[in-house]
Amino acid sequence: MNKVTYLFLFFLIPVNLVFSQSINDPFSQKKMTKDFEIFKNIRLEANSGLYKYRTKAQIDSIYNWAEIAIKKSTTYRDFFNIICQLTDFEGSLHNDTYLPKKISQSLRNEESGYFPYPIKWIANKWIINYDKGEIPLGSEILSINDEKIETIVKNIYKYYTTDGVNTTGKRIGITKNFSKYFRLHYGSCKQFTITYKTKETNEIKKTTLTSISNSAYSKNVAHRYSQPFDQVNYKHWQENEIYNYKSIDTETGILTINSFSIGNENDPKHLKYVSFLDSVFTSINAKNIKNVIVDIRYNGGGTDPNDIVTYSYLTNRNFSENKQAWISFHKIPYLKYIDSNIPAFLRPLGVGKYNREFQKDFPKKEKEHFYQDSTSNDHKVWVPNKNAFNGSVYLLISPRVASAGSLFAAMVAGNQNTIVIGEETMGSYYGHNGHTKLEYVLPNSKLGISFSVVNLEQDVPKKENQVYNRGIIPDYKVSQTYEDYLKQKDTQMDFVLDLIKKNRAQ
Repeated sequence: MNKVTYLFLFFLIPVNLVFSQSINDPFSQKKMTKDFEIFKNIRLEANSGLYKYRTKAQIDSIYNWAEIAIKKSTTYRDFFNIICQLTDFEGSLHNDTYLPKKISQSLRNEESGYFPYPIKWIANKWIINYDKGEIPLGSEILSINDEKIETIVKNIYKYYTTDGVNTTGKRIGITKNFSKYFRLHYGSCKQFTITYKTKETNEIKKTTLTSISNSAYSKNVAHRYSQPFDQVNYKHWQENEIYNYKSIDTETGILTINSFSIGNENDPKHLKYVSFLDSVFTSINAKNIKNVIVDIRYNGGGTDPNDIVTYSYLTNRNFSENKQAWISFHKIPYLKYIDSNIPAFLRPLGVGKYNREFQKDFPKKEKEHFYQDSTSNDHKVWVPNKNAFNGSVYLLISPRVASAGSLFAAMVAGNQNTIVIGEETMGSYYGHNGHTKLEYVLPNSKLGISFSVVNLEQDVPKKENQVYNRGIIPDYKVSQTYEDYLKQKDTQMDFVLDLIKKNRAQ
């Protein structure tokens, strides 16, 4: 989900030390407390996004909660869940908490304990997304092991981070990893008692299923009913799949951009993309195209300046990537806990170069923050491209849109000639934490923690329908209907094409 790591810390070489084999192992409260204090101190000193969406009182409150929770905890899994909850609460889609490799491998090797079927959010319900099991496809799940599905989902939100308090993006993770998240929160279960309601009869039924292995669940996910339609949320795009343009009729075209991972300004892939954009928009203007559908529903981000260059073809204003950007440290703190196999006593010798890069990029100190100044490329003033489109833009968004994808979407959504259709994005409208990522390892648990350190305010206008701690809110909220789910149809594209026809007839 990273936008771009513009300063790669070469001395940060991942370390794979671990003392434990199983997430179920006992773990002392003394070690939990020590790691929690280190986690907290790293966050307070290095994470500029700590108070982006939460007040100091709220952060203090959840830290107090963690201290109490530790006193009631006995296992490694207990502590992992506490750290995940803290990480998610901050509200940054670039935050992450990850298990050591050996524990991750032990989970992958588990032969039982996993809920059998993938699920999916359709028509405001969590339904069975598998057509070869004992529960009919599309049945609404009401409860599992006497826990309401709404409660279960809220409990597992913490494993998939999003910006602010956004929840639509978390459904991307749940669709693919529900059983794994369930196991992490609730532990391994031999059986699952499911209460559900079938679509056809609306009758409430109950059944008990035997658990399956982790690998068997993964196979069921690979064969989920919605896979032909929603696999685009999870795929690694090949170069020839990233972007394209096609005409619908003499007045309308569709520009699809599935990723901004197209290299930096000197990369041949980027230069090829710029040539593509120029060719497309020259043709659009020559043919007097009136409507352009910009489909970025599966764009999870990428590298500069692909997002900004694309926006230059869709605006009539001068703009910058960011209004402001800052970090919270002068030198990278807590080097001894950085994720590296270089001995701690040698790390100060190698970090100087990277500290100087930070200090060069963020030279202006205000109170305890270090800001970019007007010399930064992020504050470079861009002008609209000479071939910029000035007709009607229909922007298609989804919960998958994040990082550079959501920055681009926010800028386009801020234009007066744009209508936004789809579902709330994972990435926020007004800003995010991005660019450089730092990775640390907590010394006792060996849990990995990472976060992006640059607090960004995006160059977008204030809009009444855009909420500071949410994703980008569409003008028309359109989700896939249950009927279209069964037929694997694109509800949102059908909607925007109908909307263009209606607007044309007016």
